[in-house]
Amino acid sequence: MQANNPPPAELVALLERAPITRLLGRRILALDLEAGTLAVEFDGSEAFQNPARQIQGGMLGAMLDDVTAVLVTATLEPGAFCATLSLNTSFLAPAGVGTLNGRASFERRGANICNVRGEIWQGDTLVASAAAVCMVRRPRQAAAQVRPDR
Repeated sequence: MQANNPPPAELVALLERAPITRLLGRRILALDLEAGTLAVEFDGSEAFQNPARQIQGGMLGAMLDDVTAVLVTATLEPGAFCATLSLNTSFLAPAGVGTLNGRASFERRGANICNVRGEIWQGDTLVASAAAVCMVRRPRQAAAQVRPDR
């Protein structure tokens, strides 16, 4: 993925309106719609720590849900959004306070259902991964313009 491939300003503005963006400290680093990939950065805040002083698994899950849904949302027409139907998450290593890097890529991009793979890295360590199934939701007026599966 090209690191200097900035996302469209309209997409960034839409996504930054969501309170979860501020909570997770998400910043989009690169978006490649042709390749179907996304790279983001999250702030692993001290507030996310569990009693073992590691980032709590639910926060990592929220980051995985966010990065996979943002990739799907980036491909949609205005007014459409996605809803996560399932998020099968694996926790592979502990994550500490600090920067976490999220990656997402399409496994399958259908007209209404998308299968997306997400990963959270800290440095060179893969700390969590997920397989997400997302459903595309469109406003009624846009429903007649559904694109065929690619």
